[in-house]
Amino acid sequence: MPHTFAHRFSTIALAGVASMALGACATIPGANVAPGSPITAEEAQVGAQYHDQFVAEFGGEMTGPYAQYVEQVGQNIAVQSGLADSRSAFEITLLNSSVNNAFAVPGGYVYTTRQLVNLMNNEAELAAVLGHEVGHVAARHSARRQQTAQRNQLLGLLGAVIGGGLLGSSELAQLSMQGSQALTLSYSRSQELEADQLGVDYLNSAGYDPRAMATLLTSLATQNQLDAQLQGRDNATIPEWASTHPDPASRVQNAMQLAGNATGVLNRETFLSRIDGMIYGDDPQQGVIEGSTFIHPVLRFSFTAPQGFYMINGTRAVSINGDAGRAQLTLGQYNGDLDAYVRSVFTAIGGDQQQLSPSSVSRTTVNGLPAAYATVRVNNGQQQVDVTVFAYQFDNSTAYHFQAITPAGQSGTFNSLYSSMRRISASEAGSVVPRRIDIVTAARSDTVATLSRRMAYDDAQEARFRVLNGLSSTDNVVPGREYKIVVRSN
Repeated sequence: MPHTFAHRFSTIALAGVASMALGACATIPGANVAPGSPITAEEAQVGAQYHDQFVAEFGGEMTGPYAQYVEQVGQNIAVQSGLADSRSAFEITLLNSSVNNAFAVPGGYVYTTRQLVNLMNNEAELAAVLGHEVGHVAARHSARRQQTAQRNQLLGLLGAVIGGGLLGSSELAQLSMQGSQALTLSYSRSQELEADQLGVDYLNSAGYDPRAMATLLTSLATQNQLDAQLQGRDNATIPEWASTHPDPASRVQNAMQLAGNATGVLNRETFLSRIDGMIYGDDPQQGVIEGSTFIHPVLRFSFTAPQGFYMINGTRAVSINGDAGRAQLTLGQYNGDLDAYVRSVFTAIGGDQQQLSPSSVSRTTVNGLPAAYATVRVNNGQQQVDVTVFAYQFDNSTAYHFQAITPAGQSGTFNSLYSSMRRISASEAGSVVPRRIDIVTAARSDTVATLSRRMAYDDAQEARFRVLNGLSSTDNVVPGREYKIVVRSN
């Protein structure tokens, strides 16, 4: 089944199923297991229990040659940990997500997104990321964060909406994630460094160049800087992988010191051939961001972010962020009553922490779509804020909504966003073509400039090309050497 926007969101938007399931567990498996010990039956059971949920929440599982290659590399590096003698004991999953992310859960379940794989430049870097995540499993870091996991279960969606740099603590946003994510988020700096150390050890054992850990972290840091520049945001606001694995730039030097003078294989050419043609950025099946516009060719709708705001197409929602407020587009269960739908969203936002109920719900029509909206003023503990829900009926069983947070009295910040929601035609939907990685060989006449011009972007072509290929601002291309470019291709 295609992992479309609707499929992904309908399973997780309001339910909090993960929180309730985890709440039944008194302890997280591994709490009493010595670091480095083999995977226990209890840990394997927990990993299996939550695997399907993680796959659904993080974009869906990729299959075919790309996934098989990642699985092969992951199992080869994971077995170096001593957690199990058999490669088949480890479940390595390639996720169809456009964010740079990787994580692992107890039981030998390791995940990486295709976007993070696309950022890599050799097989050793792929092994480094997967080895780092296996290191978290081997060190039983999830068990050490049991209390954090329990706190995550106690906070509702309101924290996710209003937490963060604009109106609250960024930690509040992390702590309000689904309970299942407590297994994968918020490692301490010392735990990250320990996982780096273990990852480097595994690279050495497997015969890879251990310096790959440092080069991968460098690419992540530069990609984060470029994303911040392109989105016009503060560089301190970091993407998902960096927020769960703090400050990759500061860990580069440490990773180089861990590698020392050791050497090993990179398998660059093999790696590039194996990722050739992989989707880069948004998958049209999940909707795509083009400039300030989001368009979903499968569900046939589009909207435009206000000037000065940037969007992130995440696995739970499309987020619209800026200095003056934040909004998300998602969906919930709909029975044909828009007023009741809006009120149910407020109830879900408040969760157990606050009772949110609008005094009235207004009705309107937006570009032919029946719509309903309401605003509630909330004290978030620091100041008064306005929480707005703006919902649209697409058919008798389908509704989507924006949920937004702004400083009190500024709920009109997103009026242009609300009024931009519209259906798209079949021809508009058909014009959406995905971006893909294309491996090309530099000709004698090629330069960074000539190859950059082939990137399927209207802006920052050279910067994108350099980051994608791990090139510094002074590096040149080498004739006869293979490089990654991004092209439009079905």
